Amino acid sequence: MDTLLYLLARALVAGLQALPLTVVARLGRFGGGLAYGLDARHRRVALANLARCFGAEQSPARLRALAREHFRRLGENYACAIKTASMGLAELRPHVEFAGNLRLFAVRAGERPASVVCAIGHFGNFELYARFGQFAPAYQCATTYRGLRPPALNRLLQSLRERSGCRYFERRFDADALKAFMRQRGVVLGLLADQSGGALRGPFLGHECLTSAAPAIFALRYRCPLITAICYRVGLARWRIELGEEIPTRENGRPRSTAAIMADVNRAFEVAIRRDPANWFWVHRRWKPPRPGRRRAIPNAPLSAEAAAVASSGSAG
Repeated sequence: MDTLLYLLARALVAGLQALPLTVVARLGRFGGGLAYGLDARHRRVALANLARCFGAEQSPARLRALAREHFRRLGENYACAIKTASMGLAELRPHVEFAGNLRLFAVRAGERPASVVCAIGHFGNFELYARFGQFAPAYQCATTYRGLRPPALNRLLQSLRERSGCRYFERRFDADALKAFMRQRGVVLGLLADQSGGALRGPFLGHECLTSAAPAIFALRYRCPLITAICYRVGLARWRIELGEEIPTRENGRPRSTAAIMADVNRAFEVAIRRDPANWFWVHRRWKPPRPGRRRAIPNAPLSAEAAAVASSGSAG
């Protein structure tokens, strides 16, 4: 069965990469629409999440329309992620732009810039975050992921991702390698921080849930600027990745708490979700019941805890 799945996946990848990107996007939207009708489990999760967050201000019909469009976006994003993995920078430029806090990444010729930690989420075609290093060649992008099963499928996925030039660290096994990598300059470390996980508990879209402290911990540990990045869909097979303003990690010369830092990250994510609700990852169970022994918040997570933070954070895989 694993071999059959791998062969089918290889055939799907080859087929999509042979087509124009706009055709792939339309096929993805069609597939996403089918999935909305066929995938009852994820449809229920998406509708429950939307009702939790917007039920007081949106009609049931509007929530269903949002969920349906969200599934179409998922299909478009995943299909296009396969296609864009095979596209060179010149071919990709008409479809992707970076905007916002670009001045943070302005570098003089020959200068080795300081590293930056970027809190990212499952917005739009989130695999495109990894292409930033090609648009800003003075920087080396890195992120974490959780490997898939079976291993052959994981190797296929990672072979697509690594064409971006981004360094991928398996979050369960590569913590020491990531720490060593972060000792150099010019790294942009993207950490997914919009899924249920970690030990920080606080409000998100008006309801309490768990949040990973990884972006805050890494920014504090390596004294890096911390920003957010949001990938917005601006048209069929077109995206704009907006880099946010720097989130303060120190106050009056002292480190801010990881809870306060991640509350700022969550607020930035909330603004992005309200701006385009269909653009976020509603099929994930973000608001899980608390487990016994979970703390409400961590006032100051120890800086030696970056390995644990990576292990409990959301991942690109």
